[in-house]
Amino acid sequence: MATAFLSHADCGRHDTGWGHVEHVGRLRAITRALRSAHTLFDAVTQHEGRHATVDELALAHDRGYLASLEATLARGGGALDADTITSEGSWDATRAATGCVLDGVDLAVSGQAVRSFCAVRPPGHHALRDRAMGFCLTGHVAIAAHHARTRHAMDRVLIVDWDVHHGNGTQALVEQDAQIRFVSMHQWPWYPGTGAADDRGPYGSVWNVPMAPGLPAATYRDALLRAVDAATNRWTPDLVLLSAGFDCLAVDPLGGFTLEVDDIVLLTDALVDRATHWCGGRLVSALEGGYDPDATAAAAVAHLDRLARP
Repeated sequence: MATAFLSHADCGRHDTGWGHVEHVGRLRAITRALRSAHTLFDAVTQHEGRHATVDELALAHDRGYLASLEATLARGGGALDADTITSEGSWDATRAATGCVLDGVDLAVSGQAVRSFCAVRPPGHHALRDRAMGFCLTGHVAIAAHHARTRHAMDRVLIVDWDVHHGNGTQALVEQDAQIRFVSMHQWPWYPGTGAADDRGPYGSVWNVPMAPGLPAATYRDALLRAVDAATNRWTPDLVLLSAGFDCLAVDPLGGFTLEVDDIVLLTDALVDRATHWCGGRLVSALEGGYDPDATAAAAVAHLDRLARP
């Protein structure tokens, strides 16, 4: 069963400056670590993704926002808010990031690569319909869910988000479709201040799992998987999308969770096993946070290794 590694050179053109935690070194660390893992490097198929079109981005975003964003970035970018720094290359970068995740969905549906990991930036899960937020410009995973529903006529799509921050943008962009279910485990209270347990969305299709920092790693793993199982009780997804934020690791500077690389392996195995049972293994994973480059790279390679197991 083929597994794909997707990325795009234009993701490096999103220039936030080396003083910003979301810098290009995050992706460089992942590609270096993957090349060093020779057996894995040879085992996965490597794809340079494409650029998402404006029509595809508009599956989740307001066209006026997209036009304004493109124009702002063409003028050189700048700070869109206190956290979200952009450059002239950021428009191509975010379209490439979304395009990689869309390609992952297309590969999964065609059977060319049933599972995939997309090493992309900027991240996407805070982007709202009409504005950028929290390092994010476009909601790659949310757009991919709508793409799966519209282009591939998939009846049910499950999104799982283990980033230490609540995927507020993803929730906002998918919660109006009751056939897209969203599970987010995140630190609470923490940025962006959303994701209360009683926020189930308008159709009860959201499972938020707010967690205190500093708990045993197994507590986080068990809480996430219980929520996944609750979300899929008598509801079988046709596709699993994963927002893989490695800022859930204990060493990350922007979070207080305690997970280690071994915990990422266990969570990956659990989701692969479930996806195999539900939908022939179709699982597309996309990088979100993770701001210690070496730890993020180690976790990403371990994650991809488990995605690639027979």
